[in-house]
Amino acid sequence: MTRKWWKEAVAYQIYPRSFMDSNGDGIGDIQGIISKLDYLKGLGIDVIWISPIYQSPNDDNGYDISDYQAISPEFGTMKDFDELLDEVHARGMKLIMDLVINHTSDEHEWFIESRSSKDNPYRDYYIWHSGKEDGQEPNNWESIFGGSAWHYDEETAEYYMHVFSRKQPDLNWENPDVRHDLYKMVNWWLDKGIDGFRVDAISHIKKTPGFPDMPNPNNKKYVASYDGHMNRPGIQTYLEELKNETFGKYDIMTVGEANGVTVEQADEWVGEENGKFNMIFQFEHLDLWGKSPTGGLDIHGLKKTLSKWQNGLDGIGWNALFLENHDQPRSVSTWANDTTLRKEAAKSFATMYFFMQGTPFIYQGQEIGMTNVKFNSIDDYNDVAIKNLYKSEREAGKTHEEVMKIIWKNGRDNSRTPMQWNTEENAGFTTGTPWLKVNPNYKEINVEMELQNLDSILNYYKKMIRLREENDVLIYGSYELTMMDHEDIFAYKRVYGNETYLVLANLFAKEVTVEFPNELAGEQAELKLSNYEVENGYKTLDNLRFRPYEARVYRV
Repeated sequence: MTRKWWKEAVAYQIYPRSFMDSNGDGIGDIQGIISKLDYLKGLGIDVIWISPIYQSPNDDNGYDISDYQAISPEFGTMKDFDELLDEVHARGMKLIMDLVINHTSDEHEWFIESRSSKDNPYRDYYIWHSGKEDGQEPNNWESIFGGSAWHYDEETAEYYMHVFSRKQPDLNWENPDVRHDLYKMVNWWLDKGIDGFRVDAISHIKKTPGFPDMPNPNNKKYVASYDGHMNRPGIQTYLEELKNETFGKYDIMTVGEANGVTVEQADEWVGEENGKFNMIFQFEHLDLWGKSPTGGLDIHGLKKTLSKWQNGLDGIGWNALFLENHDQPRSVSTWANDTTLRKEAAKSFATMYFFMQGTPFIYQGQEIGMTNVKFNSIDDYNDVAIKNLYKSEREAGKTHEEVMKIIWKNGRDNSRTPMQWNTEENAGFTTGTPWLKVNPNYKEINVEMELQNLDSILNYYKKMIRLREENDVLIYGSYELTMMDHEDIFAYKRVYGNETYLVLANLFAKEVTVEFPNELAGEQAELKLSNYEVENGYKTLDNLRFRPYEARVYRV
């Protein structure tokens, strides 16, 4: 297996709007990020991924870009960005940006031109359609954010496609001019010296030709349309060209957000020879997050899914490992007890995912165990997807309380509340009024207190990062699931040459017995990491009691 810097790295995702505000306007910004670089360096971070900071009207918090080569004024200027890049590099870290090329904002100059007339040279930069004979939408595809995936535009009396928000018209990748202009922009950023991209919604760029209706057995007005635009045949031609014209010319890190990609297709996505990206975010394990209001964790489903990707990519490609991001609720609230056992649970989940084969990503606030939030008013939320859900569920007859329960559990703003730095007002995030309310628990959960407490979640993350960094087996070793049928413990081995590490995590709030299988029972093992007080040194692996959410890492 080829050694690469991005395989050995630990990455940290910054959601800039909520990370750190330097000028008191309530919105996190680039100077705010610069002020916290020493904190990230101290944590042990190698790569910083920043969610979009481009010019945008912010219908979908920056994922609707109106100018790819400008910085949104609320975040700062291009001069601020250049300073950030220099400061990151000066500390020996790398910076990757979000690349959103499935769609633009409807305020991008290309779209303004495109909608101005049917014979405008930019008309074909987007997907336009006259609609059905009766004037209805071209098909029954539903947008991922709800409602039709088509919006009627009065100006030219045609519909344009938007797989996401109606203010995010999809680019027409069939048009070579679109692709050429996108590649030019990508290379402009890479020539500036950034270290790569996380590529947003990339599996949606190819649409099924002819845009056929989706099967509709329940006679719905609009039907989930993934089969029309997610990882469709022919997409690899575009991805191959994208790589050859841009990524392939630089020593960078590329992570594709690749919803709908199966492990069987991994080689063409991330294979060392044939892949178009270094790694992809796959989302199969997120379906096991107990998305019903009652929640709960399906441990067997989790073992099966994560192991499938671990084994499927071993020797072929590379995994991007994550529990949280800006689109997911907080893991400690979703999977666990986020009150009395929050600290133990946060460390246990971290241990479980962090030592698998792949590059681990930490989402801001995850390293201090930040939790979901329960605002009572829909007006306290910002996310377009939450607002749409609230409206449609209320129209369908659900009470305010019923809808809020869903939002408290699944809403994307759970992970977007401002970063909790200290006990000062607004958690030290801003001296102004924050764009989104701070989670009221910031006086108990914040970076300053975590740094001072040796037993904190934050200091545990530092230990994990150091342990991984110092042991090749935890980076390049193969992954082997063990104790497959255990109802509470997720356990696996990492094996490299004659070295073996054993990772064990109790994912539930109860005490359990660990009986080691024959291949491990009786082995001598040295404890390398644990989230509870345990006697250090060597021990023989025999029956062990694991406390609620207990996790340990042994060198066998």
